[in-house]
Amino acid sequence: MIFDGIDDFRRRLQSGETLVGTTLTLTDPQVCEALADSVDFLWIDLEHSPMGPEAMRAHLMVARGRRRAVLVRVPGSETSAIKPVLDAGAPGIVVPQVASAAEVESVVADCRYPPGGRRGFGPLVASDYGRLGGPGYPELADRSLFVSVMIERVEAVEAIDEIVAVPGLDSVVLGPNDLSGSLGLLGQVEHPDVVAAMERVIAAASARGLPVGSGLPVDPAYAEAQARRGVQWLQIGGDLPHMMLAVDDTVKTVRQRLA
Repeated sequence: MIFDGIDDFRRRLQSGETLVGTTLTLTDPQVCEALADSVDFLWIDLEHSPMGPEAMRAHLMVARGRRRAVLVRVPGSETSAIKPVLDAGAPGIVVPQVASAAEVESVVADCRYPPGGRRGFGPLVASDYGRLGGPGYPELADRSLFVSVMIERVEAVEAIDEIVAVPGLDSVVLGPNDLSGSLGLLGQVEHPDVVAAMERVIAAASARGLPVGSGLPVDPAYAEAQARRGVQWLQIGGDLPHMMLAVDDTVKTVRQRLA
């Protein structure tokens, strides 16, 4: 079924597993195919990359063929940013830079069909081209779609108890770098104030039974630190950073051995 990957992702989170994924910013779908078997999930980034809808759709098709969970980080919380991504078949979304419970309520409404939300009905890909159609499809889609929002602004931290109480929200995701910037400490992700803010978010989400994700650089030590704080799904770096670090390390090693 079209939701297999994300349903498995949800089940594994509910069972308490810690899941590790990475980000796709390059447009070639072979990148998705190459990485899919190495990770628990893939995160397609439309916020910080110039990826267009055609490339996103190709990545989604590859991930679906590999039965790998995939989430799309949309550019913002507007309906126009969310609707076409869902209709292209994204089984999960990540909405960045939210600031209030009201904004999160609007996001969730865009992701759920009436009467629980206001999602427009046009799920050609999302319904497996109509094969999952019929009266039961909206309920299936609502139950399977994984909706998460990023907590990376001071306002969101201050409103976290209200945000995690929004019905239909599946997860919150920490954005340590942007959160540190919002606190006036850009880049100081281990500063006590930044750590305290993240721990406040983790505690509030855990009290509601919501798993917490985190954006991360390619830094296994920091990933471990986030996991020990209670983060359950870890987005570690992306295609370009992993490629650059691997090449830099290999070239450096070869040069050292030949010196």
